[in-house]
Amino acid sequence: MIRYEAVLFDFDGVVVDSEPVHYECWLDILKSIGIELDWKSYSENCIGITDRAMLAYLCSRTDPPFDIETLALEYPRKKELFRNRMGAIGVPGEIRELFEELRPDYKLAVVTSSNIREVESILDGAGITPLLDTVVHGGEVARHKPAPDPYLLAMERLNVKSAIAVEDSVAGVASARAAGLDVVVIPAANEVCSLVRAALK
Repeated sequence: MIRYEAVLFDFDGVVVDSEPVHYECWLDILKSIGIELDWKSYSENCIGITDRAMLAYLCSRTDPPFDIETLALEYPRKKELFRNRMGAIGVPGEIRELFEELRPDYKLAVVTSSNIREVESILDGAGITPLLDTVVHGGEVARHKPAPDPYLLAMERLNVKSAIAVEDSVAGVASARAAGLDVVVIPAANEVCSLVRAALK
């Protein structure tokens, strides 16, 4: 049987069921500037990619395309909305229990494309930060998911050769596999714990 040295978790959609919150925040921002965004388009094109790539996609939804630099000016307000709303939701207790359960046997990391400010406060508030060996966030790599760089950096920091990634997005799965990792693919946030435990048996 394969013995993994580490378990590497994506953040949005895995540690926290945050994608619906991201989506609702974007709707609040976009409605004032005339950009429409349905959930299907968001889930297929905006999850697991860089902030800049998401802004470019959103701007492409108007004819002519909306100015990306103008939309970028709204991004701090979107991030503030997200932090406020996620503060009321937080990390499910079962996720923290999973980290505590895995901690004695595996090195643990969070590997995300999100901004460190969005991630750090939530992990701290849930008491997960002390259980982690490292956090790789979007500002630390030149190439983001689906490139392998975020997972390669995590492996380097952890000093491990074998790890399994837990991902919910197409870009995230591609990134982990490009780094040579096995992947637990998460179809819904409420399946994280059962699927990770099954993969590690």
